[in-house]
Amino acid sequence: MSCSTGPLVDAFNRRISYLRLSVTDRCDLRCTYCMPERMQFLPRKEVLSLEELHKLSLAFIERGITKIRLTGGEPLVRRDVIELVRAIGRKLGDGLDELTLTTNGTQLEQFAKDLAAAGVKRINVSLDTMDSGLFEKLSRRDRLNRVLRGIAAARDAGLKVKLNTVALKGLNEEEIPFLVEWAHRHGHDITLIETMPLGDVEEDRVDHYLPLPAVQDALEKRWTLTASDYATGGPSRYFDIAETGGRIGFITPLTNNFCASCNRIRVTATGQLYACLGGAEKVDLRAALRSETPDELLADALDEAMRIKPERHHFRIERGAAPAQPRHMSLTGG
Repeated sequence: MSCSTGPLVDAFNRRISYLRLSVTDRCDLRCTYCMPERMQFLPRKEVLSLEELHKLSLAFIERGITKIRLTGGEPLVRRDVIELVRAIGRKLGDGLDELTLTTNGTQLEQFAKDLAAAGVKRINVSLDTMDSGLFEKLSRRDRLNRVLRGIAAARDAGLKVKLNTVALKGLNEEEIPFLVEWAHRHGHDITLIETMPLGDVEEDRVDHYLPLPAVQDALEKRWTLTASDYATGGPSRYFDIAETGGRIGFITPLTNNFCASCNRIRVTATGQLYACLGGAEKVDLRAALRSETPDELLADALDEAMRIKPERHHFRIERGAAPAQPRHMSLTGG
């Protein structure tokens, strides 16, 4: 597939090198801050085929994307997704520096070895609690033990695991130090994330919104946190904790946004490229892929995405406020 070969640079002179590619909007959990219990998933005909996802990946690599993260929904529930991982993985060392994914961990016990064999080195696993009752309350499913087995399988397969924890006031707030200790004891980094106002989730997010600067202040009363120069190409700011010997990250889209250094774009499972997580600006890559002149139209679409990428998002969490965008994270790609 041949497209324009110029790098992806937006109107604010930010070089785009990181693609978050959603392979499905479906998920086997129903986390309360992510989607409603009776989530209406997309008709399969609207979702890009694995072949189309592969073609898109190649086109992005040709335009200077060096890191691809597969997301969902839950990417590992997509049938034959390992074939896509293998296909993209063949570009590692040939334009692509890193292929990774974010997962809820429920399918890792089955797929960890395949991911490692395909060239994946690091994965992010979403884990908000180690309490089985709270896990079931948050995810509406009783699968904590399966997730923990998946994390162990990933470690045994040689994958570097980072835990992603959404900090939730009144829910897992008091458990955060324990989660940090558990992660570091098992050799995992952990990143705390502020809840993001995307999609209708049947509750008011302000009830559980927990500003991370307050969490960091509390942790600094317990441990010694030193700013780290470690970076993964994403938005997390990392600190080393002397007492645990591990690393903690903070993703703060509301209290301290990271827009000025944004190097990312997101493509949904339907091929809609969102230039900003919190914005409505998008271009339709699926239409380009399925046209009679896909190469030309895809190149034009990527150029258009760079023109419309905004300088920053305008997330806010207020009582009764509508979501920043009506689409759910499961569609956007978490």
